[in-house]
Amino acid sequence: MSIEFINFGPWRYPKFQAEGFSSQFCWSFAQRFCKGDGFDIGCGRPEWCLPGAQGIDLKYEDGYDAYNLPDRQVDYIFSSHCLEHLPNWVTALDHWTTRLKKNGILFLYLPHYDQQYWRPWNNPKHVHILTFEHIYDYLQDRKYVNILHGQKDLNHSFTVVAEKII
Repeated sequence: MSIEFINFGPWRYPKFQAEGFSSQFCWSFAQRFCKGDGFDIGCGRPEWCLPGAQGIDLKYEDGYDAYNLPDRQVDYIFSSHCLEHLPNWVTALDHWTTRLKKNGILFLYLPHYDQQYWRPWNNPKHVHILTFEHIYDYLQDRKYVNILHGQKDLNHSFTVVAEKII
């Protein structure tokens, strides 16, 4: 077996980055934080939903999306490679915050800036390229605590985890 790559200009990336289901690369960490009742926002397919979470995706045609979640508070919100697709990520995160219980966990898995193909000017499906600093500043402003983050992984993505206290 050999490692398969895709080429984008002078850059090479593992082929799996173009196949979807990025969340699989952070599930082991997510399951440490995401316990109880929760949402997986933007999961794409039922089989790609974080185990135990309620999947939220436009493809489900159930009336729910990133800006319109079920009317209840949950223990966690998990989202993988979703925010970069949303026209207004701040509005989405503000809405998600209303759906988290006190001490609820927000777990985000996002594309890392260094992956050239995922930048909005190279990939029209992405309307943003967010950095940890963007997310951290937002979370601090919204009074989240215990903010943790990971560095770029082999999927050219990073993780941010935070706790809602208000």
